[in-house]
Amino acid sequence: MRPFGRWGAPLAVNLVLGVVAVVPLWLSAMFVVSHPLAGLGLVPGEPTDNDGLLPWAVVLALVWAVFLALWIPLNRWARPESCARGRYWAASAGLVPVPTVLLVVLSVLFEG
Repeated sequence: MRPFGRWGAPLAVNLVLGVVAVVPLWLSAMFVVSHPLAGLGLVPGEPTDNDGLLPWAVVLALVWAVFLALWIPLNRWARPESCARGRYWAASAGLVPVPTVLLVVLSVLFEG
């Protein structure tokens, strides 16, 4: 079997799931900027944010749980039989942030 034929389904599954992962990745980045980095004084904090960490924790946990509930079963289905598990899951995890990185790069190029 051709390599692209074997890796075509996992590539497509993970890139489509990467589009879905834009939301949890963006929310995670917003959390990191709003709380840990602002707490260290590396970025200015949001002056009206007085809710604390609990709303962030609840939203992030739910969003990541939904994403992982999609990602894990779909990747188990798409994984080629002859592929080593560690290599496949590392490649899958590396493909998921590609759409988010692409959006960030396009945003910097066209906005900045």
